[in-house]
Amino acid sequence: MFSRIALFLLANFGVLAVLSISMRVLGVDRMLASGGGFNLTGLLIMASVMGFAGSFISLAISKWMAKRSMGVQLITTPSTSTETWLVDTVRRQAQQAGIGMPEVGVFNSPQPNAFATGMNRNNALVAVSTGLLQQMQRGEVEAVLGHEVSHVANGDMVTMGLLQGVLNTFVIFFSRVIGILIDRAIFKIERGVGPGYWIGSILAEMVLGILAAMVAMWFSRYREFHADSGGARLSSRQNMIAALEALKRVSQPKDLPGEMAAFGISGGIGHGLAKLLRSHPPLDQRIAALRAAG
Repeated sequence: MFSRIALFLLANFGVLAVLSISMRVLGVDRMLASGGGFNLTGLLIMASVMGFAGSFISLAISKWMAKRSMGVQLITTPSTSTETWLVDTVRRQAQQAGIGMPEVGVFNSPQPNAFATGMNRNNALVAVSTGLLQQMQRGEVEAVLGHEVSHVANGDMVTMGLLQGVLNTFVIFFSRVIGILIDRAIFKIERGVGPGYWIGSILAEMVLGILAAMVAMWFSRYREFHADSGGARLSSRQNMIAALEALKRVSQPKDLPGEMAAFGISGGIGHGLAKLLRSHPPLDQRIAALRAAG
């Protein structure tokens, strides 16, 4: 229910920004443009290393960030019947899905939401909000848990990491190519890099970064249908539909922060161009897909 992708993208952006500034401070960009031209092979290698490093560092810290940002309280020893039921349900679904037992936690939020994250399908985290437990029936919560366990079993976070690595490489490579073209065409700088490169590459990085985010969010929306199907298998189609209908009754829950947005259950809400940056498809479309699959 929540969008873990937003948090992942935020972490990815931060790591990339640090790596990009470091490369500029260390003079790597100048080295690539030390001759009369620009070493495109060297640039592509640098972009790939930075792009995939940024993505996988973000992926590696995703579970830690989720716990910290959402204030997740892990259930290590269940103290209530609800906690016992949560842990037992996740354990059963994890066994059915063929993955290791995830950590199970609860975070304080009035909005009904949930998320799963982690770079290893055998070492993941599944967390639900207090609002979800309070406002949904157990059958609906079971379907939500199945949805999140399916995200883990499907390897969606790892696949997102690989996709984001490719997108990062694209953004870094072409933003610098655009910067050097501006230097050569407008500022007539034939050797090294000048103001056109610095200004142009930074602006291009921002614009291309938005386009890359649109691609990442499209992937997230596509995977939500698969997670819904997984939730229906691990619980029941009726429970999964009921859970999505329950989300509609509470006035479209808000996104969770950050990386969480893409692997939650409800995801973002937007209009116009903002729809392209939504991590989840409209609930009506998801409900219709489940009904059609029956």
